[in-house]
Formats: sequence, C-alpha cells, structure tokens
Amino acid sequence: MHLVSKTDQEVYTAIEQCVETGYEAVILSFGSHINMEDDSDENLNRWKKMADYAHEKGIKIGGYSLFSSRTISPEDDVIDPKTGKPGGAFFGNAPCMASNWGLNYLEKIKNFYQTTGFDLFENDGPYPGDVCASTSHPGHAGLEDSQWVQLNLQKELYHWMNERGIYINAPDWYFLDGSHKIAMGYREVNFSLSRTQQKILNRQNIYDATWEKTPSMGWGFVPLTAYHGGGADAVLEPLNEHLADYKMLMMQYYGAGIQACYRGPRLYDTDETKAMVIEVIDWYKKYRSILNADIIRLRRADGRDWDGWMHVDPKGREKALIMLFNPLDQTITRKLRIPVYYTGLTGQVELSEQEGTAKTYRVGTANSIEIEVEIPANYLTWFTLK
Repeated sequence: MHLVSKTDQEVYTAIEQCVETGYEAVILSFGSHINMEDDSDENLNRWKKMADYAHEKGIKIGGYSLFSSRTISPEDDVIDPKTGKPGGAFFGNAPCMASNWGLNYLEKIKNFYQTTGFDLFENDGPYPGDVCASTSHPGHAGLEDSQWVQLNLQKELYHWMNERGIYINAPDWYFLDGSHKIAMGYREVNFSLSRTQQKILNRQNIYDATWEKTPSMGWGFVPLTAYHGGGADAVLEPLNEHLADYKMLMMQYYGAGIQACYRGPRLYDTDETKAMVIEVIDWYKKYRSILNADIIRLRRADGRDWDGWMHVDPKGREKALIMLFNPLDQTITRKLRIPVYYTGLTGQVELSEQEGTAKTYRVGTANSIEIEVEIPANYLTWFTLK
C-alpha cells in the first residue's frame, strides 16, 4: 500500500488495514507527511514508534524521499555547464549529490533507517545523466567527474541498504547495485486517463515491460485518489462505488505478478470493499509462486479483442497460469492456441478454469494445445495447467 497521509493516526489505520486484508507492507508515498531529512530526535523517535508498531503487526514499513526535481540553493544545486548557473538537470533543477547538501542528505537517510528500523526505501533521483559544472562542491572536482561521482554515491547508499536488508524501489536501472524494483512504462499523466483507458494501458505496459525483466522487478500504479489531474472517471474513490474497476486493476496486476502502487488514504471503505480486497489478495497468495514466474505473451491489449499472457514454471506445482482479458461490452468466445513448450509438459496436460474440473488436452506437434474459452464482458478469466 502506498499511503498518502497527513497524520500519524492515518499511518496506524493503514497498518491495521494491511493486517486485515493480507497486505504485507505500507510505504509512506509521495505527498505524505513523512520527512526523512528531519534528523531531530523528535522526528526519528516518532517514526521509530510507528515502525515498531508495524513490525509488531507483521507489516513492513517504508517511505518516499524526493532528491531531484527541486531546488535547494545556488550553492548546492547542479550547475548547468552551458549557462554556469543552477539548472540544466534531467528534470530542470536538482541538487548535486556531491554538494554539501547532497552529502549531508546521504547521511540523514542512513541515520533515519538505522534509527527507525524502516524496511523499504522509495528513492526519486538523482537520475543518471545529471552533470554538474560546479568547482566548489566538496564531493567532485568539476564537470568531468560529476556524473561518475554522483552515480557512485548513489550506488554506495544502495549497497549500504542491501547490507541491512532494506528493499529499494528506485526509478533507474540499479539492479546490479542493489535496487529491486523500477517502473514499467510509467508516465504520470497516464493516470489522469479514465479507468477504462488505464486498464488497457496497464496491460500494454505489462506486456511490453516484462520482455526485459521478471514481473516482480517492475511496478505499476493504481490511483485510488486523484493523481496529476483527471476527472472523477480517473480515480477509484469512493472505492465502494467502483468495485468492478478496483477488482479488475488488482487482478490484472497481481495476475501478472506485479506489485502496483495502490496510492491513497485507505485500502477499503466498506465491508464489501474489504471483502473484495481480501478475496484478490488471498487468490494472489495462493498462486504467488506461479504468478511471479516468467511470462509468455499471448496477445497484446488493443481494446478491440481479447488479450492475455501466461506464466510458466516447469518446476512448480502449477506448470502454467493463463490470464485472459475481454475489454469488450459483450461476452466473447474464442478458440485459442496455447503454447506449452516452456511448461515442460509433453503428451497431455490438464487444464482447469478458475479451479473448476480439469479437462485433458493432447499436446500437438507444435507444442501447443487448442482450447475454446468464454471471457465475460469487461472482465477476465484464468486457467491453471498441470
């Protein structure tokens, strides 16, 4: 859960909602009231108390920290080599990590995690590519070494966190240096689109992004509340009024093995909403192993016909789990050829639709089976293969 909070009580409430629904972690999201740069005893003790409470409940806790896309001071910001003035960063203005402020920032972040016991770190910058022409920053000599120095300072922070078991969600490809998860096809304005468009776009992003990384290496986004504009048709609040869309967004992300940012002040608002969230989380946890396995793409979403993918794991209990989606306003029936080569199965296979009675299919010469499926309007169906 990516909590948008204004008070400590909202954090405690979110922790309780995670416990009740089966969520395992809460991250104080961007726009929340956490400030990791405040190294006062009062602030550190305050967040340690909340972390201790989360851990007592079996919940991991983390926070978001913005580094880039802001200005600190002319003395600490990156200097544009073209103008000799602050600016010219990848997203306009940004502090230099090798400035006095940047070096202090690194120590404050480490101190926060060491003192509070937080488990997750969501880091926003600096972004590879930023250079700095300053010759007065203590961490680098000038323009020529500025990018390299900043890159290595960030790597060192991630190495330090990995040594302490801290999970890192960062925007850039630091997988070989400690990061665990990055965005996939993420554009902030996408989540100002209607829920109908978001569902299609999210499945396109899943299809495209999992060519280069496994499902758990990417994250998606579900705007429970307004994010970067958009009208009432872009958000899920009030949750109980948009249960079908909420469930669909959860099912397609968890059905891809992808943890999205469920960003808002709460996971449920009514008993009916709570029951739906629990249902999906229970389903995900039951099939977690196969849902986190590699993806074979069946058809990319285009909003005009069915789309879907399948997970495969020849060593798993389920050799495959197939997710099929129907974006149309009417139920559709389709004959599909499903490739089974990467399941490791030969001869014949058993296919079950949503834990129903298994049907036996003979594997053809093209290492595939042919099945006829019915997919409900504006929804999905799923199958397991053994």
